[in-house]
Amino acid sequence: KKSTGSSKTQESAMKKKKKQKKTKGDPKTGQEEESHTCCGCRFPLLFALLQLALGISVTVLGFLMAGISSSLLVRDTPYWAGIIVCVVSLVGFVMLCISYQPDEKTCVQFTVKLMYFLLSALGLLACVLAVAFAAHHYLQMTKFTCDTVLESCQCKLDTEDPLGRTFVYQDAADCGSLTSMLNLYLLLQMVLNLIAALVCLSACFVMWKHRYQVFYVGVRFYPLTPTEGQQQKV
Repeated sequence: KKSTGSSKTQESAMKKKKKQKKTKGDPKTGQEEESHTCCGCRFPLLFALLQLALGISVTVLGFLMAGISSSLLVRDTPYWAGIIVCVVSLVGFVMLCISYQPDEKTCVQFTVKLMYFLLSALGLLACVLAVAFAAHHYLQMTKFTCDTVLESCQCKLDTEDPLGRTFVYQDAADCGSLTSMLNLYLLLQMVLNLIAALVCLSACFVMWKHRYQVFYVGVRFYPLTPTEGQQQKV
């Protein structure tokens, strides 16, 4: 009877230990599970939503600018930057559908996270280029002197220079409305692309920090703890 009573007490003690492990868990794994969440949401959700909204806005605005005049260059209508940011957001949504595991234990999770990081870096570069092109064009527009000639708007930086470059905007009957619309669209493109670049940069920073834990790459050392069998023997 004593032996059966002692075995029952041991079994009950083992069950209690297992329950405590399930409820409490390893603090390191708990920190890892909390590290990929933000405001109760999984990591890429907020970034992906912002990237999708900004990417659609930049793309629509770029096509609207292309509809103003057929002679506008591709660099002046940065719908390509918006499309790249939209692709980045879609990859972020795909990453949400993959079950999270610490330290990228699955090849699919590692591949998707790498694609999201690289595409975010590409989106950052594209948005910075779009801001640079829009700012350059906006500065030129502020110095233009425009005249309407045969349903086209011809603008010059220096009207007194006969050899100066002439910028021609086709399919524009009114130069005043064209310049005002272009100035507004260029300002919006600068603001939207700048915000999109900051979002992509933040996404890259958070992923880098989460993967390498504050820019440090090293081996984890766990304390040597005796096993349960050794504890019972002692």
